Amino acid sequence: MSREEQHRLNFRDAMASLPAAVNIVTTQGSAGRCGITATAVCSVTDTPPTLLVCINNRSAMVPVFEQNGKMCVNVLNHQQEEMARHFAGMTELSMEQRFTLDGWRGGALQQPILQQALASLEGEIQQIQTIGTHRVYLLEIKHITLASEGQGLIYFKRQFHATPHQQHAVTA
Repeated sequence: MSREEQHRLNFRDAMASLPAAVNIVTTQGSAGRCGITATAVCSVTDTPPTLLVCINNRSAMVPVFEQNGKMCVNVLNHQQEEMARHFAGMTELSMEQRFTLDGWRGGALQQPILQQALASLEGEIQQIQTIGTHRVYLLEIKHITLASEGQGLIYFKRQFHATPHQQHAVTA
């Protein structure tokens, strides 16, 4: 194994040690409807509200996201692991079958919103960059749906985990 390949593998192992929120990123428009499970999502700024979303260049969904120009980042709760597996391609369900499962509705920007998600953030793609093997999208958020409660779902050490439930201490 080359030094470069070993460095790449070490980087991947290091990133597996970085707990990340699990999201299903969806789009719907003239190019069709699709979604993908993603952990490479983060906040950029709140003025204007903007997220960074990274998707592998080899994904067949890249042209659909780019032609539609809109996305919804659905932040999953701990009970949505099965849905995360479907959209990660870990099951035999086709893309169309995934969207026939209970819990989907259209959002304010007509993007697929997963009900019971902790948050669903619909937005318009403002910038696209290619960095190495991935497309980096800057998504300006136009509409947000928030859940009133729930525990998060994270990906850590190549496995899904529920975030710990926190009890809020009440002081007199």
